[in-house]
Amino acid sequence: MNLTHPFRDEDGDKLREECGVFGAINASDAAAATALGLHALQHRGQEAAGITSFDGNEFYQRRGLGQVAENFSSSEAIAELPGFMAAGHVRYSTTGGSGLRNIQPLYADLASGGFSVAHNGNISNAGMLRQELVGKGAIFQSTSDTEVIIHLVATSRYPTMIDRLIDALRLVEGAYALVVMTPEGMIACRDPLGIRPLVMGRMGDATVFASETVAFDVVGAEFVRQIEPGEIVRVDFDGNIDSLHPFGQHRARPCIFEHVYFSRPDSIFDGRSVYAARKAIGEQLAIESPAEVDLVVPVPDSGVPAAIGYAQQSGVPFELGIIRSHYVGRTFIQPGDGARHSSVKRKHNANRALVEGKRIVLIDDSIVRGTTSLKIVEMMREAGAREVHFRVASPPTAHSCFYGVDTPERSKLLAARMEIEPMREFIKADSLAFVSIDGLYRAVGHEPRDPACPSFCDACFTGDYPTSLTDLAQREHREAQLSFDKVA
Repeated sequence: MNLTHPFRDEDGDKLREECGVFGAINASDAAAATALGLHALQHRGQEAAGITSFDGNEFYQRRGLGQVAENFSSSEAIAELPGFMAAGHVRYSTTGGSGLRNIQPLYADLASGGFSVAHNGNISNAGMLRQELVGKGAIFQSTSDTEVIIHLVATSRYPTMIDRLIDALRLVEGAYALVVMTPEGMIACRDPLGIRPLVMGRMGDATVFASETVAFDVVGAEFVRQIEPGEIVRVDFDGNIDSLHPFGQHRARPCIFEHVYFSRPDSIFDGRSVYAARKAIGEQLAIESPAEVDLVVPVPDSGVPAAIGYAQQSGVPFELGIIRSHYVGRTFIQPGDGARHSSVKRKHNANRALVEGKRIVLIDDSIVRGTTSLKIVEMMREAGAREVHFRVASPPTAHSCFYGVDTPERSKLLAARMEIEPMREFIKADSLAFVSIDGLYRAVGHEPRDPACPSFCDACFTGDYPTSLTDLAQREHREAQLSFDKVA
């Protein structure tokens, strides 16, 4: 099913984090808190939302296409989810596609009782594991990679649920932040490299987990700490909390794009304010790539903090030269084919009175396909801007992500096909520059990138993937074999 959402980029020209998770245990209003937490995480996924709850005897589930408010804003909806433990999920579809059967949390009745899992990330060997499981007789109800985890838990021969989960996770590769519910309590865990984020908080007697700290602010919880890479945290119904580290020691590689774009600016990620990090990236960008201009103009909303930093560092005035509409909804009537640049102009409009006759520098978080950047540059020229320069608060995105971010295939990434000057010509800017990878590391509070031991997962910029990519390798092998057979 094709959905159009208010913040969906119809050109596929923004990287999209595909999931957000939230969980609460020992909370008198667990489902209501979970719905509120998911609302704070709505930016991480707007295609579908789901909540599963547990009242000590039964599991209850409500899932639906669309945003959190469309599914969980009524008291009747929350009343369908009784209990003192609940977990929820918002998603875009990366692996598995859209549709009701793929909406999480996924739930199954196992021999040991109910098992519910909400997953942020992507299992990069899910195809291989699925094939093996189906070969042994497993019957899948969804096309989501997350269901592979359920089947691995179900078929594990270990005696306890926690050991079966650990056994299952030893077989998967890729990225995961999980919130799991069983009749014994809640389990939260993060992949050994910590690629996807997960944090823990307290709300009275309740323990809560979320993809971002902003969810705690919204529900009135206190941030305790992040779940460490490779850590498994168990919470029972008496409030006891256990921590396990069953996967050995690994150097953390959290996704650096959380700083650049994915996380809300009012969250804390990797111990640093996301807003402060984005301002610092803009400052670094101004140091590395100054521009002789009259105004610094952000591409709203994601370019705003970096543009503030760029303006403060350069001494050039910051102005809202582009005004964003916050009311582009799902029912918007599509204009005729003759409406030029409609998809951009419905969301963004040039502030002509401000930019006419001015030299401006546009600040955005990234360039993916380049089509949106081209339309925005053309829009500013049509509004009378004398010069339009473009600065990007991340290095060139030249590689696809296989860890839970919805990126186009590599052949459609502008930076994979072009060097900087051809990219500048493509988007029709007077100049184009990106922050350097070392500059990005400095801006988020780290030493310059050490290629032998990077502090982040930055594969979308460098092509340095921190885990094996089994499914990709198998697919490329099959394609190569088909090409060989055709030639032969």
